[in-house]
Amino acid sequence: MKEVIYKQEENKVPIKSWVTGLEDGALKQAKNLSNLPFIFKHIALMPDCHQGYGMPIGGVIATKGYIIPNAVGVDIGCGMCATKTNIRVEDFKTETLKLIMGEIRKQIPVGFEHNKTACDVIDMPYETRLYKKDFNNSLTPICAQEYDSATYQLGTLGGGNHFIEIQKGDDGFIWIMIHSGSRNLGKKVAEYYNKKAEELNEEWFSEVKKGKELAFLPSDSELGKQYLDEMEYCLRFAYLNRYKMMMTIEHIFKSFISEFTTQQFINIHHNYAALENHFGENVWVHRKGATSARVGEVGIIPGSQGTSSYIVEGLGNPESFESCSHGAGRRMGRNEAKKNLNLEDEKKKLDDKGIVHGIRNISDLDEASGAYKDINVVMDNQKDLVKILVKLEPLGVIKG
Repeated sequence: MKEVIYKQEENKVPIKSWVTGLEDGALKQAKNLSNLPFIFKHIALMPDCHQGYGMPIGGVIATKGYIIPNAVGVDIGCGMCATKTNIRVEDFKTETLKLIMGEIRKQIPVGFEHNKTACDVIDMPYETRLYKKDFNNSLTPICAQEYDSATYQLGTLGGGNHFIEIQKGDDGFIWIMIHSGSRNLGKKVAEYYNKKAEELNEEWFSEVKKGKELAFLPSDSELGKQYLDEMEYCLRFAYLNRYKMMMTIEHIFKSFISEFTTQQFINIHHNYAALENHFGENVWVHRKGATSARVGEVGIIPGSQGTSSYIVEGLGNPESFESCSHGAGRRMGRNEAKKNLNLEDEKKKLDDKGIVHGIRNISDLDEASGAYKDINVVMDNQKDLVKILVKLEPLGVIKG
């Protein structure tokens, strides 16, 4: 499903949308993007698209020679990982699930909590494995500044929409899924370079004003290269963060289930920029709340709390810059969800499905399933972007 939105007086390039009921705020942001002089070909809006900061979440753009920090996002490297276990669904008991969930809550810090001790230096991304003094501060000043704090955050979930789920697949096996990112490291890098970009754009008398939140950096400039170096470091940190949590969870499973093994591991980003070739040209593809979906590439599309998630295979659609959605996508803001959703109704949705969860009070409603779009509609809208390999249903949920 794809709709082309183009009015010559409003858009310099077309907007291609896979969205049902595109909200006005997201459309306005897409139009702002479409009028940037370095945008390549068109704007692509994935079916989970909704208004973000500067650029819609669920948006994909390609640029020639420029990088936009806010088109990557604040949580650089936020993404998903999932692993298929050797446990058959029919052999997995609810009592065992509850014990495992309890241990995960004890061993993996969530929200603003960090580990009480720093991780081993060898667990950090390779630039710092020799020792912190080997960090090239001229190339990665923010990552160097935040390094000590980051060693306490590796292997922690974070808050917001981050989660850990134990799931049953329609392939007959139990799966483990994690959604998390680069923690405070990515946030600090994003804020620093967006501020620097705003300052430079003011000096250049750029038509991109602060109100549009789309300040940019030339990719071949010293500052642009610095941002890309720091972004890459955050991507590696986020990847290792998810991996470390997965190793902790697998260890917990092994403590309760003899002969436990895993058969497949997938670990992907959905907030990043990468130099890729599209329509015959090398361009900077920014995926903000969107996932790479090249031909044959295996990916993860999670639902909202208590709904289905999917292991998918990319179809390599050039019109989406070989991308797909990163999830269900919000239909309510966090405050709106707390104000309008009913706590007992949202708890009942999970209880009726037998899902082990932690919804206790109104503050938990910001990530309730009622705050999100229907994942079934989202998946139906991107049949030309991905094909479903495995459908997963949640058995236990831990939210950040």
